[in-house]
Amino acid sequence: MQASRAIVRLVVALLVLGAVYLGLAVFLSRHVPSNTTVDRIAIGGMTPNEATVTLKRVLAARASQPVYLETPSRNVDIEPGTAGIEVDLDATLSDLTAFTVNPVEMWVRLTGGDDQPLRVRVDRAKLTAAVTEAARAVDAPVMEGSITFSGGRAITVVSVAGQALNVPETTDAVASTWPGQQVVRAVMTITQPKVSAAEINRAEKEFATPAMSGPVRLVAGRTSVALQPMQYAPVLSLVADLNRTLQPKVDTAKLLAVVRAAIPGVERDPVDATVSLVAGSPQVVPARVGSTFDMLTVPTSFLAALTSQTRTAPISMVSTPPKVTTEMARGWGIKEKVSTFTTQFPYNPPRTNNMKIAAAALNGTIVRPGARFSLNGILGERTPAKGYQRAPVIYADRLEQAFGGGVSQVSTTLFNAVFFSGVRIEQYTPHSFYIARYPEGREATLSWPDVDQKWTNDSGFGILISSYLKGNDLTVTFFGTKKWDIEAVKGPRRNVVQPKTIVDDRQGCVPQSPNPGFDVTVTRIFKKNGVQVRTSTFNTHYRPEDGVTCTTAATG
Repeated sequence: MQASRAIVRLVVALLVLGAVYLGLAVFLSRHVPSNTTVDRIAIGGMTPNEATVTLKRVLAARASQPVYLETPSRNVDIEPGTAGIEVDLDATLSDLTAFTVNPVEMWVRLTGGDDQPLRVRVDRAKLTAAVTEAARAVDAPVMEGSITFSGGRAITVVSVAGQALNVPETTDAVASTWPGQQVVRAVMTITQPKVSAAEINRAEKEFATPAMSGPVRLVAGRTSVALQPMQYAPVLSLVADLNRTLQPKVDTAKLLAVVRAAIPGVERDPVDATVSLVAGSPQVVPARVGSTFDMLTVPTSFLAALTSQTRTAPISMVSTPPKVTTEMARGWGIKEKVSTFTTQFPYNPPRTNNMKIAAAALNGTIVRPGARFSLNGILGERTPAKGYQRAPVIYADRLEQAFGGGVSQVSTTLFNAVFFSGVRIEQYTPHSFYIARYPEGREATLSWPDVDQKWTNDSGFGILISSYLKGNDLTVTFFGTKKWDIEAVKGPRRNVVQPKTIVDDRQGCVPQSPNPGFDVTVTRIFKKNGVQVRTSTFNTHYRPEDGVTCTTAATG
């Protein structure tokens, strides 16, 4: 019986103690632990409502203040309301007053708390948008500085570093420090310019300003002239090297152009040796060495003068050899007449004009040993700009007016000089019908650009071509070293075809005299010391030249 009573008393005691423990837990859940602060605001011992009122009162002003984003160039405000950040008091106090029967936690609450963090609600999308908008206000591209020279002065642009706000990291910084920290240092990415502002300032002081401070005196031999900054500014530049140091540079081509304009007549072009006719005989005209400004030393001398006390630039000269030396010209062996041929031409002033222009272009041409000759290459296109006039040419077996008519007689006369010189003939085209003033089978027409006369000088010596008109004669002569005695043997006409008679009433009609068509063979015989060495043949087919009577006067 007594044992039963003891058990009852124990149970009652335990129930009382449990009730007391539970009551204490309830009490502790309705009060903030003593000595507790939130973000350094004292709320220990207060009920949740009292703590909420206190925190709202103290934090109201702080939470409404903008966040100041601090960047190297400026500060930018972010309003908490529009940025989606606000204080979460319920979450802050829930950890301090939540009901618990954990004895350890209850003991902590009985003995006192510590400073607790202030919980914040963050709308990440809004805050990111606000920080992104702030970035637009502070981001700036890198500005590369430079020093340029224009108008006789140096123009300096100082370098400025670029900056870009790191939006994700800055957003994290704002979210983690607000509202306890009103000023937040933005996380920035800084891009340095290739050339620093300090280097720009150094180059300006040490080179650019002195370079433009006054004239530079150029001295070439006995010639001296002052070059003004306005004249030489365009040739200068400052370029960064691998160490990002600005180095002065000179545009050599521009500098030489400026120097040549300032002191003309000092340089002398080299003159190639050549061969020309003197009193009808070929004579070597000696080469002449030229002299020009030294491209290697002139820029260096000029740069040094820009920062020197004397501001004087000595201009060195170098010799420029000719491409053709006197020895080379003598080695061509142009010493005697090799071949010559003359044709007569009818009275036709426009045609004679064209022949004079072509003969003058051909005259004096030197064909070196082994070189290939092209008559179209010498004359080029026959145009009015060159002075050529309209004269008769053969087109589709009919005479027509065209610029350069008559040049084919120059070609034919040249062809015969080629023929009798013995050099290798590679391309020629006879006229489509036979023209009586030319030798049968030994003539060559010409038309731009495809119908050409080409040959290679395989004589082993140079050839000087002389061509001129005198009276009604056109003569082409080759001078060189005679290698062959050439004879021409013409065979009889074959396959003779008689011409037709045509009456033409077209404007621009050109009358024609009838001539038969035929085939003919010419043999070229190469002899040396009277002995035949070899031969070559030229077969020519002429179509008949129809007789044309024009009922309307020719024009053009």
